[in-house]
Amino acid sequence: MLRALHILTGNLSFLCAAIVVCGPLTAEEWGVPAVQGALQTALEKAQAGDVLRLAPGSHRGPINLDKTLELHGAGNAEIRAIGSGSVITVTAQNVVVSGLTLTGSGLSHETLDAGVKLTKTAHNAVVRNNRILNNLTGVDVHGARNAIVSNNLIEGRQDLRMNERGNGIYVWNAPDLLAEFNTIRYGRDGVFVNTSHKDTFRNNRFEELRFAIHYMHGNSGVIEDNVSMGNDIGYALMFSDRLTVRNNVSIGDRHHGLMLNYANRAVIAGNQVFAGGEKCLFMYNANKNTVMDNRFEGCPIGVHFTAGSAKNTFEGNAFIRNRTQVKYVGSRVLDWSTDGRGNFWSDHAAFDMNGDGLADTAYRPNDMVDQVLWTQPSAKLLIGSPAVQLLRWTQSQFPALLPGGIVDNAPLMNPPVHNEPNAGVQG
Repeated sequence: MLRALHILTGNLSFLCAAIVVCGPLTAEEWGVPAVQGALQTALEKAQAGDVLRLAPGSHRGPINLDKTLELHGAGNAEIRAIGSGSVITVTAQNVVVSGLTLTGSGLSHETLDAGVKLTKTAHNAVVRNNRILNNLTGVDVHGARNAIVSNNLIEGRQDLRMNERGNGIYVWNAPDLLAEFNTIRYGRDGVFVNTSHKDTFRNNRFEELRFAIHYMHGNSGVIEDNVSMGNDIGYALMFSDRLTVRNNVSIGDRHHGLMLNYANRAVIAGNQVFAGGEKCLFMYNANKNTVMDNRFEGCPIGVHFTAGSAKNTFEGNAFIRNRTQVKYVGSRVLDWSTDGRGNFWSDHAAFDMNGDGLADTAYRPNDMVDQVLWTQPSAKLLIGSPAVQLLRWTQSQFPALLPGGIVDNAPLMNPPVHNEPNAGVQG
């Protein structure tokens, strides 16, 4: 009996020891001083799941994160590379890079040298609260799924010409990426998407770039609540399908606020473009899109709509004080109203006798003279001649003489209400 009890007690002791040894281990925290070689030593000794807290000061890069680690700098630590490759290259999953200043990448466009490079195995990575400064590319998300790039300040190389710089965030084949609350300046494009689907870009701020967001061959993405200021083009959407583009702001972009080029079946809603240098919205061979409840104000051309675009719906938009509200060169008549609701036109002098909020007369932004001037620019010399004035008067009296073009059969008497631009995006 006693012998059996001793055997049972011994087995229980062995079982308890096995549980302690084989059970889940808690993550270890490493304090990494800002001295030569300390960061590399900590990376070699750390195990998957560990947390590295970098002391204030400069740490030597570049580094490679091939284990599931967290790097935190609390805003006072810098990782400075030596001018070649990427500052941080991530190959493990579930890595966190937070609170660091990252600088000193190389300048190779072939290898896309970056402040942070997320490779095709770096799924679920989080890059947040960093200052990513003076690198070729800010963050290269290159095949990593479900990554988060949040609340970073990304500034490119101001000593390079714009076309020599890299992009703030470069995205290739990285589905379900979330990029939010970033401030991006001085790169080539703020965000460049190349063949990636179901990504979300929201609440970002873009300044002094070529394109704020450049979307190429990406389907079912969401672009919302972003601010673009002083870039060549705000939002360039190309060769993409089923995008949702809503509640974005473009202020003073030098060419176009929004551009759709072979972008189809998109919802363009609630956006605001102010004082674009050329066109608030340019649509080229863009089909089956819904353009509704946007505000286009103070551009030389409100919408330049090319004849190759078809089956698009325009409703509830406000066209305010654009020199030319719509430029459309085509023979088709296109009705820009849907289910009895059209758009607001600031230059439409009309009455609303029954008080239903709709003008009593249709609105046509263009006439035969406009089409002649667009196809024969030298005819501008005759714009003030009696013959041209007589032609315009005749068209107003005999609408059957009007050429094909845009007509709004249910223009609104008042512009839809939009929220004030969200210029306070954090970065």
